[in-house]
Amino acid sequence: MGARGAVCLALLLLLLCACTARGKPTARKERVHRETELSARPHEDNQSHRYDHEAFLGKEEARTFEQLSPEESQARLGKIVDRIDSDGDGYITTSELKTWIKRVQKRYVYENVAKVWADYDLNKDDKISWEEYKQATYGYYLANPEEFEDATDQFSFKKMLPRDERRFKAADLNGDLSASREEFTAFLHPEEFEHMKDIVVLETLEDIDKNGDGYVDEDEYIADMFAHEEGGPEPDWVKTEREQFSDFRDLNKDGKMDKEEIRHWILPQDYDHAQAEARHLVYESDRDKDQMLTKEEILENWNMFVGSQATNYGEDLTRNHDEL
Repeated sequence: MGARGAVCLALLLLLLCACTARGKPTARKERVHRETELSARPHEDNQSHRYDHEAFLGKEEARTFEQLSPEESQARLGKIVDRIDSDGDGYITTSELKTWIKRVQKRYVYENVAKVWADYDLNKDDKISWEEYKQATYGYYLANPEEFEDATDQFSFKKMLPRDERRFKAADLNGDLSASREEFTAFLHPEEFEHMKDIVVLETLEDIDKNGDGYVDEDEYIADMFAHEEGGPEPDWVKTEREQFSDFRDLNKDGKMDKEEIRHWILPQDYDHAQAEARHLVYESDRDKDQMLTKEEILENWNMFVGSQATNYGEDLTRNHDEL
């Protein structure tokens, strides 16, 4: 392989890695974005609070936290409560608690952003502009187009650049063409943010819709999962997927999926575990029944919260708040 070919291959691999890091749906098992269940254990109406601890941390972490003294547990929990109270009014609402639980559920997403932030924030102003991202990702291609004479290379870069720009602008809520950490997180991981779900649906449609008619038919749906060999038989699971398409994907039975049917497929509206857990914690700890919690109410019922993802046995106290 010549030098130009090596450069092209390296850049394409980097581009593919960037797409994978952003969580772009590209393979069969990655198309459906489901919220991670907090815990497989059902709620138990007793005083053990085992579900609450495991729902927040997971079984092993909850067991570790149980080794702390009550005093240390309460002290750490009190500091975390201050962070959960996002508006600083002294009250923890169900919404604030749900938001915190969801943020900790997807901690890996924020950690991923933290790892790559410096690579894109070239002028170190704690923002990433579209120009900074474009130069870091596509700069070599834009400056040396003659090295990308191969039609496949050209198509890949020409397709991905406007697609990234469209996604960046969707994540840029204030429209200043610069992304804060939260906006950049939405750009890299759009499936995790409600306002980005239209982009996830659109990109999925574009990936699968090979004939460009704006829909996904059964053959396109199957081709996204299975590379059929000429004359070879289809595996049983492919036959099952064809039945799935007919019975559950094509809701209006017109032989194809539109955007809403794709949304129903890849972004299913399952039970909201974080919402249910937040409501449960508020209900059990709300002494004056005003549907909000004070720090005092939480600390009085500290054994319910101890070991929760909200406390993460002290890790959150040493993290940069922006990373949460």
